[in-house]
Amino acid sequence: MINKMRYRFAAIGLAPLLMVQALYVRSVTPRLPEPQGERSGVQGFGPPLRLFILGDSAAAGVGVTTQSLALSGQLVSALASDFHVSWKLTAQTGHKAEDVLTALQIASPEKFDVVVTSIGVNDVTHATGRRKWIEQQSRIIELLQSKFQAQHIILSSIPPMHLFPALPQPLRWFLGLKAKRLNESLINIVQGCKGCDYFQIDFPRETAYMATDGFHPGELAYSIWANHVAVMIRRSAAAFL
Repeated sequence: MINKMRYRFAAIGLAPLLMVQALYVRSVTPRLPEPQGERSGVQGFGPPLRLFILGDSAAAGVGVTTQSLALSGQLVSALASDFHVSWKLTAQTGHKAEDVLTALQIASPEKFDVVVTSIGVNDVTHATGRRKWIEQQSRIIELLQSKFQAQHIILSSIPPMHLFPALPQPLRWFLGLKAKRLNESLINIVQGCKGCDYFQIDFPRETAYMATDGFHPGELAYSIWANHVAVMIRRSAAAFL
């Protein structure tokens, strides 16, 4: 486990510098739009599979120009050779776990076989408390399993923020440490959740895998993410289809 005291001392001692760096990053980092393209549809042949993709700007596909190159498009394409995929994307730039939870609470009930989430980067940058984040993630899972009847929930990790080229040091190190702590909590949640899996996002440490803002995934990264998740879905599908 990551040393709690180390994190707290860093937060206190480096607070003025971290705040200045955070403001600087926000002022100079390009704000990439969410890609254009369909956010729901039907594709492929085979057994029916109802897929829900949920979360933040990475789930929304920020970093590429069209949804076909984003997580949703590449994941659906990867599954379409084996399944008749009915899919839906609900994601928005800036969404924290709290926002995702609210969106689910006000949404009409639907039924999905598989849900893939991407939640956490904004909780890191907005300093969401660990206990609060655990509670919100747990409530999201509960809603997905009850209101949306999800059989398989794949919770993507917060990406390795300590490697984000857009972040200067020590802000990069500090946010990376926060992300690791929340990922530890997410792993613990998954271990106690039937029907849940954890996917560790681990892209190559090369700028070619990042978007032009140095903060979001690029097309190659979304491809790796989608193909790994597709493998997880294929392995589990026989149990609920």
